[in-house]
Amino acid sequence: MNFGLFSTLSPTLSRQREREYSGYRDKNYSWRCIQTAPSPAGGRGRGRGWIASFLLYAASAALAQNAPVFTAEQAEAGRALYQRDCASCHGDNLDDGRFGLPLRGAAFRNRWAGHPLQELFALTRDSMPPAAPGSLSNGDYAALLAFLLQANAVEPGPSALPAEERQLFALNFPGVLIPQQQQLRTNTLGVAAGTALPAWPAAANPLDAITPVSDAMLANPAAADWLTWRRAQDGLGFSPLAQITPSNVATLKSAWSLALPPGPNLATPLVHDGVLFVHGYGDHVQALDAKTGDELWHYARRLPDSRAPSVKRNMALYGDKLYLATSDFHLIALDVKSGALVWDYAFEQAPGRWEMTGGPLVAKGKVMQGFAGQGAGGPYIVGLDAESGAEQWRFYTVARPGEPGGESWNGLPLEQRSGGSIWTAGTYDAELGLAFFGPGPTYDTEPLRKPLNQSGITNDALYTDATLALDPDNGQLVWHYQHLQNDQWDLDWAFERQVVNLPGTDGATHKYVITAGKPGIYDVLDAATGRYARSFDMGLQNFIVAIDPVTGVKTVNPELVPGDGRKVTVCPHAVGGRNWLPSAYDPQNGIVYVPAVESCMDMTPVEAGGRGFLSSGVRLSVIARPDSDGRYGRIQALDAQSGATLWTARQRAPQTTGVLATAGGVIFAGALDRRLSAYDAKDGALLWQSRLSDVPNSAPISYSVDGKQYIAMVVGYGGIQPVTFASLVPEIPLPVARSSSIFVFELP
Repeated sequence: MNFGLFSTLSPTLSRQREREYSGYRDKNYSWRCIQTAPSPAGGRGRGRGWIASFLLYAASAALAQNAPVFTAEQAEAGRALYQRDCASCHGDNLDDGRFGLPLRGAAFRNRWAGHPLQELFALTRDSMPPAAPGSLSNGDYAALLAFLLQANAVEPGPSALPAEERQLFALNFPGVLIPQQQQLRTNTLGVAAGTALPAWPAAANPLDAITPVSDAMLANPAAADWLTWRRAQDGLGFSPLAQITPSNVATLKSAWSLALPPGPNLATPLVHDGVLFVHGYGDHVQALDAKTGDELWHYARRLPDSRAPSVKRNMALYGDKLYLATSDFHLIALDVKSGALVWDYAFEQAPGRWEMTGGPLVAKGKVMQGFAGQGAGGPYIVGLDAESGAEQWRFYTVARPGEPGGESWNGLPLEQRSGGSIWTAGTYDAELGLAFFGPGPTYDTEPLRKPLNQSGITNDALYTDATLALDPDNGQLVWHYQHLQNDQWDLDWAFERQVVNLPGTDGATHKYVITAGKPGIYDVLDAATGRYARSFDMGLQNFIVAIDPVTGVKTVNPELVPGDGRKVTVCPHAVGGRNWLPSAYDPQNGIVYVPAVESCMDMTPVEAGGRGFLSSGVRLSVIARPDSDGRYGRIQALDAQSGATLWTARQRAPQTTGVLATAGGVIFAGALDRRLSAYDAKDGALLWQSRLSDVPNSAPISYSVDGKQYIAMVVGYGGIQPVTFASLVPEIPLPVARSSSIFVFELP
């Protein structure tokens, strides 16, 4: 473990801590003095410098009263961890290492004297051990901290040092805080005494000129920007940039790349005014110069030991804030320019197993976020005030008894209803003022298998596998359409809703919502009313045998409904077909480009006493289609008006990313073999490929800076697609070490 980084604490991190924990330190006037006092060398005049120093000393004297307490046993546990992870750099004596700065003695004590222990704890967790930062438990980091305190002449006591950062903020490293300028003069920051560091010109920072994101921008972003996970609120995934064309795409080369926190990564970056925002595993967010990849700020969420990190699919920009869901079930807002925490909303959780892998949708001053999982009563979508984080409304995605749709749960009481997961962010149409979401099915399928045959009661299970049109102002349901009633296969219609303009039967252009579920059947709905218009089938499924041309109601083959103690083979597999990996829609030509995997599943009864993945008593196994030629990956181009397939590009490696379409006539998508590919939008011809360091699991984007077009792709093995379909292609090697990076490409 190398504590060389302990020589400094970045100003951004300090501001972030100040905002993140301000609610827990209202009585700590002294900390606010430390954060806001001018530097003796600052630009406010020398006359105030001594006042600042005096305040710093007075503040630290008050802080020193909150001395830390730890036990001898805790320090001894920390000693063992130190010998294992730290001594190789810092030495057995903590001050005799070849590479690490001393962790005992006057220099170390002066560096941390008077500072909240939370700072030292956070820096340790963020950066140590160097090969795997954050890999220890909070309790282990607290034990290491106890050992460092003991090594610096702090006596143990009767109670253990807490492992919760909010508690550590009230405790301080013993001693009087020394201003940073004096630390430099007295060699407490690791710089040789008397050294004057040469001046260096500051690099241009695009954050200095970044502008607030308005509703108008989200509805119609500048061509250079990528403002939502699908670029604009309509969810099309289409870039109007046209520098990269079929004639020059083969010359694409690396512009820059950057390693991200290791682990699975499903997140799509955002770009605004030359700043790229990217999410990393473990609840990290980085703001990068989109032209060079240089880091501008870094936010890291502190997760309790009881919460493991989870993947996230998207973030959202609005005003001067960046919004994201966290692994500990919060929705937070960060200051775009600094990464400082502005507000933090905690979701209420009923008993069950919940997760937040999808991200927020922002419109009309509301941040809308749903969550996923399985528990009594189902999840909900919340609408928060974008400025303050105050909750404005909730919409429950499992219909309540006595409310509209409440009669559709086969007579089950509320506590026995579940499902309605929100796996991906919604989309929005500013003209209609409607937000569109797609709740998933339930896994508790057994109580819904057979209808009660009672008047007024169905087993449709609203609002599972439905499109919901909500009013962002109040969360009221304006309309809904259920794509598949009583889903017994986990074949969700829970993915992106794209708002498109198409000719209607009257010859006039109308606004429609188009969306497909895992079966690969697209439904076309009137965006204003939810009225069914038509469907078209990608040819991936075998269990829906008819679709009513007026209502869109699907008729299923009763022989392929599982749960009667027999095995059934259903196409596609429950991971798709197509899944959350988003399609792209070209509004210039009316074509939707869809990533899919050709697969099927055996739904096999579990042994006696088992429950299975679905409560009807079946487990799922992936298999190839009966007519498979061993090519599973599929990009399919469909005419959104007629539903006709224009072309299909097929390959051995299963698709693992969404699709990017561009005005230059090139589309991009990635696959399990770690290749990012470019195709001709007209005929699907393969034009270019690049081998990446890890499996891509998100969606490529395009943006421009200073008039130059870029293509960006995040990688990081994980997610349900590559995990499920890797068994179909055993010869494709998967990464031995889990990693994550962002790759950016440009024309020469």
